[in-house]
Amino acid sequence: MHGEAEGVPLIPVSDPYRLSQSATRKAHQMILRSAGPSPFGRKVKIVAKLTGHYEGLKVEATDLMNPDDSIRTQNPLGKIPALVLDNGMVLYDSRVICEYLDAQSQGAGVFPDGAARWEALRQQALGDGIMDAGIVQVYEKRMRPEDKRHTPWTTYQQEKIDRALAALEASPPASSATPTIGEIAIACALGYLDFRFEGAWRKGHPALVAWLEAFSAAVPAFDETAPQA
Repeated sequence: MHGEAEGVPLIPVSDPYRLSQSATRKAHQMILRSAGPSPFGRKVKIVAKLTGHYEGLKVEATDLMNPDDSIRTQNPLGKIPALVLDNGMVLYDSRVICEYLDAQSQGAGVFPDGAARWEALRQQALGDGIMDAGIVQVYEKRMRPEDKRHTPWTTYQQEKIDRALAALEASPPASSATPTIGEIAIACALGYLDFRFEGAWRKGHPALVAWLEAFSAAVPAFDETAPQA
């Protein structure tokens, strides 16, 4: 349900939250197909900023409901985000795109090594799951008239979010010197709940609220990629 849905700059080494890049690395022109509200697109943008790929990245708006939009040929699933490489190859979904960007930066740290990698991937799965469940609820309201909406289905999705939030409240992610893909995914998930559900999650989750505030302060890319309606 990813449907809710730049050259390579030199990053100052004085900024510990942006990864330094080689001045000799060839710039690649890439196109990101996404939409302003997409939390998965936001995740990709944050990783692009942290790995030094963002300034030359062209972000193209996508209309998933338009049968003539090229997203349906670029990604047969018709989902966003999708990343069109300079050689014409298209990568999807956000998990693949983020790992590609990290690999192009010689494994800059968004995907850590060893045991930390599995924890980061586990957290990414949890964050992505929250986003998926939230998008399902948004689409249920957007795509169906009120008398056709299936309340048990949206309740089922909300229960997924509630359990995930409870787990995160009990054990918020550790803050890494370089944000991992897991921390980024969770931050984007919480940001999406703020954007689409008026921040109702914040009540009863003080530890998670404090974690997100600390993440936002430490990672400027989070506020820089805030969703647009």
